[in-house]
Amino acid sequence: MSTLVIVESPAKAKTIKKYLGPGYEVVASMGHVRDLPAAKLSVDVKHDFAPKYAVIKGKEKLVSELKKDVEKSDKVILATDPDREGEAISWHLSTLLDLNLEDKNRVTFNEITKTGIKNGMEHPRAVDMNLVNAQQARRILDRLVGYRLSPFISQKIRRGLSAGRVQSVAVRMIVDREEEIRAFKPEEYWTIDAKFTAPSRKVFSASLYGDENGKIKIENKEQSDAILSRLDGASYTVKTLKKGTRKKNPAPPFTTSTLQQEASRKLGFQTQKTMRTAQELYEGVEVEGIGSVGLITYMRTDSLRISEEARAQGNDYIKEHWGEKYLPDKPRYFKSRANAQDGHEAIRPTMPELTPEQAKKSLTADQYKLYNLIWKRFMASLMANCIQNTVRAEIEALPAQEPQEGGHYLFTASGYSIKFDGFTVLYEESTDDAEADGRLPEIKEGDKLKLKEIGGNQHFTQPPPRYTEASLIKTLEENGIGRPSTYASIISTITGRDYVKREAKQLHPTELGEAMTKLLREKFPKIVNTKFTASMESSLDKVGEGQEDYIKML
Repeated sequence: MSTLVIVESPAKAKTIKKYLGPGYEVVASMGHVRDLPAAKLSVDVKHDFAPKYAVIKGKEKLVSELKKDVEKSDKVILATDPDREGEAISWHLSTLLDLNLEDKNRVTFNEITKTGIKNGMEHPRAVDMNLVNAQQARRILDRLVGYRLSPFISQKIRRGLSAGRVQSVAVRMIVDREEEIRAFKPEEYWTIDAKFTAPSRKVFSASLYGDENGKIKIENKEQSDAILSRLDGASYTVKTLKKGTRKKNPAPPFTTSTLQQEASRKLGFQTQKTMRTAQELYEGVEVEGIGSVGLITYMRTDSLRISEEARAQGNDYIKEHWGEKYLPDKPRYFKSRANAQDGHEAIRPTMPELTPEQAKKSLTADQYKLYNLIWKRFMASLMANCIQNTVRAEIEALPAQEPQEGGHYLFTASGYSIKFDGFTVLYEESTDDAEADGRLPEIKEGDKLKLKEIGGNQHFTQPPPRYTEASLIKTLEENGIGRPSTYASIISTITGRDYVKREAKQLHPTELGEAMTKLLREKFPKIVNTKFTASMESSLDKVGEGQEDYIKML
């Protein structure tokens, strides 16, 4: 008996073939095989939004070869990616290849490893029409909005322009931010910063907080100079010292969105590069001594779940390499976002025992960097908290002249030291703004301090920052716009169409992007609107779960 297994890509086909062995033929559909032809609307709005699909140009030969393969086989298994797009590809293949839609011939692999493939093959099911309809609804919606908005923009702004449902909202967010920056009026403020020498001769920094009446706001140079002249010759004493400890928790394992953000911050990867590299790691890499194997679980996910088997393997590695004390007292479970689909696990290494260094020889430079990031983040998420000793000092300044005319000033300084490094021995999450980690020298209450230097510094309040790829993805996700599979294409579309340009990692709207947003905001306020787009996403989720009818929704 021969079984034909259809997947999307040749790399995936090669890895899966290795595990299935004889009796199986594994072929690739090279992604989607059918779509709405681009030359016309291809949606019959009057008859329940019926889509008019056709084989994608250039794929006719591939489809006829697949038909021949089906004829020669006793059984067909559809093993496309485990998400809505993958489900839709399986449905299109079923239709084109005359397969019975009620057959249990659909399998999914969360990871392309021996275990992942065995699990998938043991749980075949019929193609899930709810997921297919959610994908169809998105496709039809995007076509309707795109084909209604694009001619309008072409006519009003420039021939050949196009506007998409989600992309237009992303451009609008970038334009809105630019307008906020232009409208921003900076306000002047001053700080008084000092350096003190402790009895141990170590120098540390502190800043003026206020006086006995509370916090002081210094608005200009005159106010700053007046305080500095009162402090001339003042004596400084450590008034209070607050010591404590704080726990720092590790970040959860990656979802699609957090992987894209962190790869942007830590590796300087653009979103598309991150997803392309992750796809390669998922589909399978030839690893020395192991053979072709998928190194990470499926990379389009918004779930923070991990399998207990992977947790146990990770824990064993941690115990062996760092010792029992680097594991938390009880296992740590992360809660997924409220609107997460939770269809798959978080992104994690499929073999926690395979370190990035062991795999390095078999990987390209980009694959190694990304695998290293995913492996460390996963391992750290299983590890014990980092414990920090914190200290906050209040320093009293008593002016030398006329103390009766006014009281004292207070300076504050804070810092921390590491009591137990925990997960930070391996990995720390990057943020868009780095936290300063000053360490204070050993001081105690009542210590007299020597002033080393003091001065007033002028500052201006800053406008909100422009979006980077990382912060735009974070905001899209927080607002429920787009889904894990769409962030990369949103960014590549808006930059590719010249609505947005990248400058030193920041996203700036172009004149074209601003003109388009202004027009759409005036004429289609409901459509290029974050709330509308987010409610569309939650409707699509309901369709995918079988709770809403997609034709009604359309």
